[in-house]
Amino acid sequence: MSELRIPDFYIVGHSKSGTTAMYEMLKRHPQVFMPLGKEPWFFADELHERTPPRPMGTPTTLEQYAEWFRGAAPEQRVGEATALYLWSQTAAERIAAARPDAQIIAILREPASFLRSLHLQWVQTYIETEVDFASAIELEPARRQGRGLPRYTYWPQVLLYSEHVRYVAQLERYRAVFPPEQIKLFIYDDWRADNAATMREVMRFLGIDDTVAIDPVTANPTLRPRSQLLNEMVHAVGVGRGPVSRAIKGSIKALTPARTRREAFHAVKQKLVFSEPAEEDEEFSRKLRARYRGEVEALSRYLDRDLISLWGYDADD
Repeated sequence: MSELRIPDFYIVGHSKSGTTAMYEMLKRHPQVFMPLGKEPWFFADELHERTPPRPMGTPTTLEQYAEWFRGAAPEQRVGEATALYLWSQTAAERIAAARPDAQIIAILREPASFLRSLHLQWVQTYIETEVDFASAIELEPARRQGRGLPRYTYWPQVLLYSEHVRYVAQLERYRAVFPPEQIKLFIYDDWRADNAATMREVMRFLGIDDTVAIDPVTANPTLRPRSQLLNEMVHAVGVGRGPVSRAIKGSIKALTPARTRREAFHAVKQKLVFSEPAEEDEEFSRKLRARYRGEVEALSRYLDRDLISLWGYDADD
């Protein structure tokens, strides 16, 4: 294992909370190496069972995983960012087994806004087919029993939305295997309010030059499909599902290089399939805040910070 280069630090989550932007910004720092692909998923066993096809693949052995970081210079800090490592039941223990000296970075976001953005991302990436956020949330009891799941979803377990906001339980998995000085927690609001200050704090935590100027990055914007039927049709062609889709995909592959196909496919989806999300349903958001208030209170005590006020939960009293 000593001959393999694996990361010194891990951005472990949450999704839709600035992890992609942080990854992109750290990738621009000369003292840091981040892989071309943002999320290897290697340490989260739950993500390996029905893995979708990806340009770089999904590593399943430590040797395959180390290949992602082969381009790192000896003097660079090496990192990776898999947002679902915080949600994963196995990632913390597996990371600690491979790198007990690893540094861990996590970003936490207010539950109602986080889940709304997460739902839109799952719809956008074909994991979820229920486009109404409230309906998707209320499907959770049935989905726990294996009912109401999308036919072609490859990660049914991530559709149990409440499991993504068990903040204290998630953090405890890391604090059980890493000392406190190796873990750095951020609140999404701080990241949004002063991106530059947060990045300087990240750089100091990693022991790299915090005077390097890195322009802020807007990454992974939240979108919604104009039509879920069109969204699913485009996806079917992309993965070659069904005889017609396979024939169309085969013709496209025969005529265009792989990179050109990926860029064109992405452009079609962004321009024709997706649009800005609808306005937030304030009444349903209040219901979610009431449902997850206990999680926020527990996290406030855990971090010794008043998140009830910061996230506006006191306004619901």
